[in-house]
Amino acid sequence: MFNPTTLVGFHTIISFIAIFAGILVVARVLAGSLPALWTELFLATAVITSATGFLFPFTQLLPSHIVGAIALAVLAATLLAQYVFHFAGPWRAVYAAGLVASLYFLLFVLIAQAFMKIGALNRLAPTQSEPPFAIAQVILLAAMVWAGWRALRAFHPGGWVARP
Repeated sequence: MFNPTTLVGFHTIISFIAIFAGILVVARVLAGSLPALWTELFLATAVITSATGFLFPFTQLLPSHIVGAIALAVLAATLLAQYVFHFAGPWRAVYAAGLVASLYFLLFVLIAQAFMKIGALNRLAPTQSEPPFAIAQVILLAAMVWAGWRALRAFHPGGWVARP
């Protein structure tokens, strides 16, 4: 699973890097700074992990494809907000919300994968329609809505000094 020479290994490693960088970036944004290098790492790896999810063989459209497509659309808007519109006007909010939403999608998939692949979690929710799975996803959603609200209030790039 963690062999970087396979698609699964590469995708998994990039996903974990994106999640780690995303948590750091969102935490720093909530604390009032914009970590430029970490943000670029997060956005790049989030795009790569969402895009590589489409490289796995499939015969029908799956929920993972829908989440991946939405994640890529959010990332596209986030990148436009930063590199094309330079956080002007409503693009500041698009960027802040996009950072948090992008992390949310990665964590959403992480929870789903954990319930599929970790025996103890799988026994609690083998079909992912049981209460333990729903509770985990609701807690994540609540935490990310709170973080998104805080990011919208805290993100004012004009007054910040970008830090590595």
